Amino acid sequence: MSFSHDDFLLALEQQDFAFEVGQTVRGKVSGYESDGAYIDIGGKSPAFLPEREITLAAGQKFEDLLPLQTELDLVIIRGQDADGQVTLSLRQIEIKALWEEIQTYEPGHTLTVRVTGTNKGGLTANFKSIKAFIPRSHVVQRENQEELIGQQLTVVILEADPDRKKLVLSQRQAKRAQRITELEIGQLVSGTVADTRPFGAFVDLGGVSGLLHINNISQNYVSSVSALLPNGTALKAIVVDLDQQRGRISLSTSVLENRPGEVLEELAEVMADAEQRAERYQKKVRGEAE
Repeated sequence: MSFSHDDFLLALEQQDFAFEVGQTVRGKVSGYESDGAYIDIGGKSPAFLPEREITLAAGQKFEDLLPLQTELDLVIIRGQDADGQVTLSLRQIEIKALWEEIQTYEPGHTLTVRVTGTNKGGLTANFKSIKAFIPRSHVVQRENQEELIGQQLTVVILEADPDRKKLVLSQRQAKRAQRITELEIGQLVSGTVADTRPFGAFVDLGGVSGLLHINNISQNYVSSVSALLPNGTALKAIVVDLDQQRGRISLSTSVLENRPGEVLEELAEVMADAEQRAERYQKKVRGEAE
């Protein structure tokens, strides 16, 4: 059976019609325009890759990123026009690969993002080619957040949903995780009481909060945490437990007491001598461990 030139053209046209939006195709860079590149994907007409669909570093030209004859995978984002030309995206391929990469991250894995803007709810940011959001409550700098535009922040993932294209991040949790890695059990830390509850006091340790539980305040009974430790009270305490996965820091001032109830009666004196008391406590713990 012979295969004529007309048969070949007909087969080529049928192949063109097989190109569909969302389809991934393999192509080769065949030429350039001022606003993009031509890609040979085996169709009747070269496909077009607009510059906006190419992720470029600052100052980079797409001719340098995509030299002639470079082969690459792309996705069709617009069907054939009157000339049979389809429009392609390289950025969509990169975004898909990034989402797949994000799914492999362990809890607590940190990312570096660039802040692109602010809104009523928080910050918008870019993680490479993916748009992300940092809620206002998860930004370390609570005021004048416009100053952060253009800056790079270290964050962790709160929610990642590739189907909804939703990436929610937290700078505060990343800072907390980093701060926890700098702490050790038995270490004396300084902070300020930021909030009190019936069960204890939350102590600001410089961007990260530690819990001084009511049972760890004194060796004697504490009737009111808020009365003993009002918000703003400067405090020194010993780190008695660290939970890096949950981001929790447990503190104690009771271990600084020379006698039960001393924190209740002579808090200022205990704080003034905290370094010497902490050293004695640390030696005692090391002695018990030996």
